[in-house]
Amino acid sequence: MPKVTLLAHTPDPERTVAFAAKLCYSPSGIEDLRDGLTEEKISSFVNMLADMGHESPIEHVSFTFGIEGVSRACTHQLVRHRLASYSQKSQRYVSEGAFEYIVPPEIADNKEASELFKKTMADDQKAYDKIAEVLKKKHTETFKNEGFDEKTALRMAEKKAIEDARFVLPNACETKIVVTMNARTLVNFFHHRCCNRAQWEIKEVADLMLKEVSKVAPNLFKNAGPSCVAGACPEGKMTCGKAKEMREIYKELKNNG
Repeated sequence: MPKVTLLAHTPDPERTVAFAAKLCYSPSGIEDLRDGLTEEKISSFVNMLADMGHESPIEHVSFTFGIEGVSRACTHQLVRHRLASYSQKSQRYVSEGAFEYIVPPEIADNKEASELFKKTMADDQKAYDKIAEVLKKKHTETFKNEGFDEKTALRMAEKKAIEDARFVLPNACETKIVVTMNARTLVNFFHHRCCNRAQWEIKEVADLMLKEVSKVAPNLFKNAGPSCVAGACPEGKMTCGKAKEMREIYKELKNNG
């Protein structure tokens, strides 16, 4: 099961969005934006933006997540969302000795598939360890011949060895990543990745992210979730046909975040 932690966010995000929205629709100067901006008016501004689909003001707030317990297959999908910032555990600098891995539920529930999967992971680990050992020995001698002391040669050789040994690691390999997105990018991310047609693992991550942001900015994300939550399903013939059910699911998810 993935773990998602909201590490940081723009302080008082809905007030910041309301400042930006008020500027768009008011002749007030910057110094006067705070005047009369009560909690009730903040909610009104943010809800108005959501109902109008006016998304540019929500770009002024951002959210940073720590995500762990996910596979490399998942993060390969995640980083396709380009208007975001990412920092991921490096397989060049961090050895994957005794690496953890993610088992897809469909494989875990099938004895034959599960056994084959676990054997493959064990074989990958053995291959990784052996390749790293062979290359480390080779590179250590090379660096020592170039004049480096043994301690430095060993350190440099290990890094050089594991950056090539990682090529045998599977997509299932567990990883950790820090992600920062502004609210507009997040809404788009939720539209795509909370959908029933999204891959199961990134959907789990997206749902957990939505629960976290709904705690600190409920009005801002009131229409967030798969596209069908706030409008028509865009999937055409590929639709899951469960729009009504999905609206109820995401209403409960956000209310019980």
